[in-house]
Formats: sequence, C-alpha cells, structure tokens
Amino acid sequence: MAVARTSPPARKVAREQIAISLPTRWLHVQGVGAQAEQIAPAFGGDGEDLIAACWLHDIGYAPALAHTGFHPLDGARFLRAEGWPERICGLVAHHSFADLEAELRGVEGLDEFENEDSAVRDAVWYCDMTTGPSGERVDVHQRLDEIVARYGPADVVSQFISRARSELVAAVERTERRLRAAV
Repeated sequence: MAVARTSPPARKVAREQIAISLPTRWLHVQGVGAQAEQIAPAFGGDGEDLIAACWLHDIGYAPALAHTGFHPLDGARFLRAEGWPERICGLVAHHSFADLEAELRGVEGLDEFENEDSAVRDAVWYCDMTTGPSGERVDVHQRLDEIVARYGPADVVSQFISRARSELVAAVERTERRLRAAV
C-alpha cells in the first residue's frame, strides 16, 4: 500500500489553530510535519497516522484550546471532540513521553487516551525530538539541551527532560534503526 506524502486535513487544522496565534510554534510544527511526511513510507499503512499525529502534536498550545494548560491533553481532547480517530488522539496525548511530564505537573486525564507502545509512537517522538524550535533538523541531544536552556534548570520542563532523556533518546534510536533498515 502506498502512503500519501501529505496529510492535508491535519496540516490545515494545525495551521488554523497555531499559525497566527503562535508563529514560532508553527515553525516547529511545520518541521515536525515535514519530517513525518519524509519518513512515512517506512511505516507502510501506518504512515498517514504518523503524519497526522505529527502535524497535530502541539495543537493543544493554541490559546483557544488551552483548557488545562497541558498541551498534550488539551490537544487530544480537542481532536476527540472534532471526531479525529482515537489513535491520533492517543498519539497526541502521549507524545514525547507526556505521561512523565503530566505526573511531575500533577495533571490527570491522559489515561482517557490509549498510550500505544509502537514504532509509530516512537516515530512521533523522533520527529518532535529531532526538530528544533524554528523547524530545523537537530540531533536529539541538541534538542533536549535547547529545551533545558530555554526553560532554565529549575523549571518543571527541565526536570522532566532530565528524567525523560533516556526514554526519548531510545525512541529516537529505535526509529533511526527502522529508517536505516527501510533503505
């Protein structure tokens, strides 16, 4: 089965929610979405889900959607309300080890969504963790260091990165192995 190289509905929804209100975040989202489109063929029939989840992964940052203040949960709830498939909602809710950050923040609700342990989940994390804030490709370690530098060492986000680093790097490495094998 051939994988389409784009996911127009996901891109359109992300653009409508993020581009105007959060132009810098939109640069990152565009880079993540483009990277997903590039690697999607390695995921066969799951490629479209990967693309959609990557375009939508940060949609919960949109001011109009920020109800809890935790973007993975806000984004997943918005997508569910809009009728998106539960798999996409789950990939957005749990992207980039959001479960650990939710625990550190005392946020409840992610368990409303399935947290799949799969190559597609790893690939969503890969696309997010190898795309910088301006949409540029970066090494996972550069990305994690940049996040800590941006938030400062005392912030809960930096504490999360410190605890999540090994899992995030492992997901990136698993995806890189898969991509090398697909060549």
